[in-house]
Amino acid sequence: MLGSALRDGSARRQCVFDVFARRLPDGRRYGVVGGTARVVDAIRDFTFDAETVQFLRDGDVVDDATADYLARYRFGGDVVGYPEGELYFPFSPVLTVAASFAEAVVLETVILSVLNHDTAVASAAARMVSAAGERPIIEMGSRRTHEQAAVASARAAYLAGFASTSNLAAAQRYGVPTAGTAAHAFTLLHDDERAAFAAQVESLGVSTTLLVDTYDITRGIELAIEVAGPKLGAIRIDSGDLAVMARHSREQLDGLGATDTRIVVSGDLDEFAIAALAAAPVDAYGVGTSVVTGSGEPTANMVYKLVEVDGHPVAKRSENKQSRGGRKTALRAHKPSGTALEEIVVSGTAQPGPGERALQIPLITAGEPSGDLPTLEQSRTRLRAATITLPWDGLKLSRGEPAIPTRFA
Repeated sequence: MLGSALRDGSARRQCVFDVFARRLPDGRRYGVVGGTARVVDAIRDFTFDAETVQFLRDGDVVDDATADYLARYRFGGDVVGYPEGELYFPFSPVLTVAASFAEAVVLETVILSVLNHDTAVASAAARMVSAAGERPIIEMGSRRTHEQAAVASARAAYLAGFASTSNLAAAQRYGVPTAGTAAHAFTLLHDDERAAFAAQVESLGVSTTLLVDTYDITRGIELAIEVAGPKLGAIRIDSGDLAVMARHSREQLDGLGATDTRIVVSGDLDEFAIAALAAAPVDAYGVGTSVVTGSGEPTANMVYKLVEVDGHPVAKRSENKQSRGGRKTALRAHKPSGTALEEIVVSGTAQPGPGERALQIPLITAGEPSGDLPTLEQSRTRLRAATITLPWDGLKLSRGEPAIPTRFA
């Protein structure tokens, strides 16, 4: 497309591309925007070095004119969009890219790969946080996804309200708090459970978390308290009927005087399993596979569509996939009480009226990232505030319509 557009001169035409999802993942009531900050970084750093350009030449992927253009490529357009931690709904204009066709068209894959992944993880994680209530969740899914996706997943889960991650690269790169426990392999390494617990406590202190279900959980808890004393930080249970095991463990710990020792559970948890444990004496959850895979919905199904050329709206009009042309402004209407009423997608520009809130912010202007983009912590706060505005039905885990409708104006 780029090569052909450069050849006929249309590459210079000023275009607007929208990123949106025609629907939420099946059964979801709302989505959470994740990855916006990573998209800004990706666009800022999106260039083609000499080695890459030569590879494209050698493989006859591009002609000489296109190779020369890519060698000089720097994005110089504008991007606006929903900040991270904002809720989105069907047809919400999550991201809008305004630039020449040549500048904008080559960004489709990188933008969609980041937004679809991070938004899917953040949306699933937000449901888990809602189900957990005030109980913290540790992200533990690095072994269940691609090594780079693991870092992005840890960041997206933290954005959505997870308390920490076991992924140290996420701490180094993004400042996500880390936490973890020993695995069964550590216990099996030692001649017996007592020796394993003693080694861990000697190294990490009594505030550590001991994994007690490698053999017999009742005996494991007994040995854990014998070794660490009643001030042991926590035990972790990773198998069995977690609700039953948690109740028995709490009774045993209390009987041993370890009334402040917390109970952490893990093992194929998702939002539904977490909700089912609401009445159990659980203090924290460890979640792995389900969060890094979007809890069954590994993509947000976002698309990147051309909606305007030289100021004139354009739109796809195929039988089963339709888009709305033109640049758009997004507003969200609220009741006086603060409860969200509807998502309003306005053609052109619009200012929020009474009870309405503008949703898009400048992300990149003339090729330069905006200087006041929200931090990760600010995005976490934004999501908590936005979630509070949802109607009660919108927080249900059961299938249903989006929490609020989308209206085009």
